Amino acid sequence: MPSPALAYRPTLYEQLADLPEGLTGEILAGQIHTMPRPTGPHGRAAVRLDRTIGRGYDDGDDGPGGWWILVEPEVHFIRDQEVAVPDLAGWRRERMPRIPEGHRFEVVPDWICEILSPATASKDRQIKLPIYAQYGVAHVWLVDPAKRTLEVYALLDGAWQLQLQADGEEAVQVPPFVELTLELASLWI
Repeated sequence: MPSPALAYRPTLYEQLADLPEGLTGEILAGQIHTMPRPTGPHGRAAVRLDRTIGRGYDDGDDGPGGWWILVEPEVHFIRDQEVAVPDLAGWRRERMPRIPEGHRFEVVPDWICEILSPATASKDRQIKLPIYAQYGVAHVWLVDPAKRTLEVYALLDGAWQLQLQADGEEAVQVPPFVELTLELASLWI
């Protein structure tokens, strides 16, 4: 007797690709996580960080250059099994000489910035930080527009170490972009 045909079951990545417009999706620890478009304070912080860091490190204006700084890249840590979409990410150009033609970034970033919101803070801290450590992201920033805080972590011996915690309107020099003075007040609405 012939066996019944098995129903086709889409892969997690196929499910991710089929999400409705307006939702961003990630595959983290074997599960799909979705998030809506960012709020105003979140978007403001992302744009200001991109302009400030990108000008000095991606463009090389008033800074050393040598980086690619991108907003919401689709980072594949394991092909289609761990897929993160950080708010910002940066790669040293010696590690990634060219930006990929498509939307898939398969080189581990040197720096990631997550902008926290009430809907994403626990996921960013409890799920994404361990994944970033596992795959060797060297620096992670957590920016919280509601609390007006910046936390800077460096990966040392496989574990995150807090390098800097700043808030309010401080002006700070932050690894890995130490040639730049970041005015925190510019991030907040």
